[in-house]
Amino acid sequence: MSYDEKLAKRLSRIIVQRNDFYEQKMFGGIGYLLRGNMCFGIWKDSLILRLGESQAQKALVKKNVKPFDITGRAMKGWVMVAPAGMKTEAALKTWVIQAINFVSQLPRK
Repeated sequence: MSYDEKLAKRLSRIIVQRNDFYEQKMFGGIGYLLRGNMCFGIWKDSLILRLGESQAQKALVKKNVKPFDITGRAMKGWVMVAPAGMKTEAALKTWVIQAINFVSQLPRK
């Protein structure tokens, strides 16, 4: 299974006004990089988000969220959101904004 292209279109609509993002195929999905830093992406039908360790821990208590682990070793500071956790555009945008807020603090690559 490749990544969810409908989700990719939804994500692209959220960041369409920004010129500091680019897309890159990776890990069998697609990643969205902000100023050279991975910010969020899609793996199969799940949204993956880089939130930082503190925000990721807070997100993990929410329904439909689990650690980003596709290799048997979870990535610290990252989470995966199942489709049920981002059904609405508002929910999806809320997740994306959290990732953007974190990654915006990182140095440009």
